[in-house]
Amino acid sequence: SQAAVLPEAHVMHIAPRRRCVAAGKHTPTVTMGQRSALHPVGEPFASARLGALRDTLTEHGRTASSRIGRLARLVTWLEARHNVYFALFGSFFLWKTQFGLAVEAWREAEGASIGRWLEVVGEVEALSSLAGFAFENSADPFPELVESGPWIEGEAIGHPLLPAASCVRNDLKLGETLRVLSVSGSNMSGKSTWLRTVGINAVLAQAGATVRARRLRLSPLAIGGTLRVHDSLQAGRSRFYAEILRLKQLIELAGQSPPLLFLVDEILHGTNSHDRLQGAEAVVRGLIDRGAIGLFTTHDLALADVAGRLAPRAENVHFADHLDGEGRLAFDYTMRPGVVTQSNALALMRAVGLDV
Repeated sequence: SQAAVLPEAHVMHIAPRRRCVAAGKHTPTVTMGQRSALHPVGEPFASARLGALRDTLTEHGRTASSRIGRLARLVTWLEARHNVYFALFGSFFLWKTQFGLAVEAWREAEGASIGRWLEVVGEVEALSSLAGFAFENSADPFPELVESGPWIEGEAIGHPLLPAASCVRNDLKLGETLRVLSVSGSNMSGKSTWLRTVGINAVLAQAGATVRARRLRLSPLAIGGTLRVHDSLQAGRSRFYAEILRLKQLIELAGQSPPLLFLVDEILHGTNSHDRLQGAEAVVRGLIDRGAIGLFTTHDLALADVAGRLAPRAENVHFADHLDGEGRLAFDYTMRPGVVTQSNALALMRAVGLDV
């Protein structure tokens, strides 16, 4: 299981480096790579997956680290020709030619294996990163993965990059009947952060990592969104045009396997209200008709009608703000059912000195 793989992957990654540091060795890049990523051949592992990765680095009784080490020594000897005191003798013995031929012989013998070694190193690095995350966040649980879907259900889901003291957690349940949440709310109330929170935890869960939640249960999901859509002067595209191209990609992705989890931020906010309402309903309906689940956010309260028209497959939720004891805007970042009933744009404009 991933829970068994990650702790061993963490040790696999850091143990050789600790030995190098403890020995006071400052080695060239290729040697450091052999000692850290290609060295764990002798490490004992209970995980079958890590054992298989280790065995991939051994062939005919010779380890990848020893073969890389031979290349490092050949290159070191080849570079000795630049020593001014040795150059004369090196020329006499055809030093450059002989060691150049030796390096070429190494390439012919071992070159075909390099791609396989790099794949193993890449997987070890990825597992080590996940292991480090799990080690540093020991209170985070592993998710529960289910075959049937689409499905995502979580309790107390939070963003892993927010400090625990300021991280406000919310619950989520999508699948079966309810497929879409329409998230409304005032500026800075937490709508976009909530989409990122759902997305990053879905990615971590399917990568085999722990998640920032009390509990998370989900089926295999493809993840797509519009949180980072920009205009392009070079391509001659407005932000709205870039967004509808991305939405087209999401609809195409929704018809494939695994099902799509879509995260659409400020859906179609670059057009007029009439077109926005009609277009948003068509896009969301197209996504869920193709088996997708997801969330979309909006400031436009008219888009709350989209969830009403798609009920019971869609539902409205919102984030809100309030005035604190000193008359300043405050946010609790708690997701509530229904449509937001207030806005704060004018208050924020006045707060920064605009006369409105």
